[in-house]
Amino acid sequence: MDRGINYFDVAPSYGDAQARLGPALEPYRKKVFLACKEGSGGEEGDFTRDSATKTLDESLRQLRTDHVDLYQFHALSKMSQLEQIFGPNGAMEAFQAARKAGKLRFIGFSAHSVEVAIAAMDRYNFDTILFPINFVLTSQAKFGPQVIARAREKDMGIMAIKGMAKTTWPESVRRDHPHEKCWYEPAGFPHEAALGYRWTLSQPITAAMPPGDERYFRLGMDIGQNFTPVTNQEERKLMASAAGVNPIFRLGNA
Repeated sequence: MDRGINYFDVAPSYGDAQARLGPALEPYRKKVFLACKEGSGGEEGDFTRDSATKTLDESLRQLRTDHVDLYQFHALSKMSQLEQIFGPNGAMEAFQAARKAGKLRFIGFSAHSVEVAIAAMDRYNFDTILFPINFVLTSQAKFGPQVIARAREKDMGIMAIKGMAKTTWPESVRRDHPHEKCWYEPAGFPHEAALGYRWTLSQPITAAMPPGDERYFRLGMDIGQNFTPVTNQEERKLMASAAGVNPIFRLGNA
């Protein structure tokens, strides 16, 4: 709060994050924009009306608030999830009922698939999208620019994640890597990560979320407080460093 952070994003699947964040934010609740997510994230999420209603009420209890500012469908990656969300007794019914009841203000979603993200935006006028916007994904997989373009057409808020990500862990270190809070290999600390994050913040987005790893998180705050857009020369250098790197997501995974 002292450094100007006013957007907080949490989910039931983030360990005990809700139980910790609720008491911590309680004195500042009126000063922050609080975002939460429905479901477990990933393919096993239960996107039914009953499940969404129960999940939201439990999140509100743990977060010690009567409403969240933004409630999101979590980690959409399959077209079948959209069918469940928008089908009879689907989670969208719960979201809309909760908005009428004052339990949430805006409706959004996060996704790890370009195809599913665009299909979701075509299906409903969401307020926001939370999506990976990253220099390796853009240059090596053409993953992300089309999502930004569609979201801008629909005048949505665009929150970027994975700005400091670089590639997948090699099989040899996947179970024993030095960043326990990163399932991907992050960009080199601090220079490459800083340049990658500045590149993400230089895109036509609303905001970017730094990683949970403490060093990278604090680096993200430093960059945000002293932000300058990347220059053409810096962008060329960054994209050169991404050449041949395996991206953490690819097109066609829907």
